[in-house]
Amino acid sequence: MKCVRCIVRGRVQGVWYRETTRQTAVRLGVTGSAVNLPDGTVEVIACGDEEAVEALCAWLWEGPPHARVAGVECSPLEVEVPPDHFTTG
Repeated sequence: MKCVRCIVRGRVQGVWYRETTRQTAVRLGVTGSAVNLPDGTVEVIACGDEEAVEALCAWLWEGPPHARVAGVECSPLEVEVPPDHFTTG
């Protein structure tokens, strides 16, 4: 089980970024969350099989059609109990 915390910068709020991230995560079998932060970034927590988490992290650079991703910074995240589904906040 691998968990990461990613901060996504650019035009990522108001363009369905969180929902398409959730859809992609569910398709990949990744659990976690995608939340808008006050500074205009999106925080993504992703937990799951290493290959699936890495695939989601790569997808974060693309996002939905109207997003313009300027940067993605991911770091390892230690969690005692991984989430059992993927949510948007």
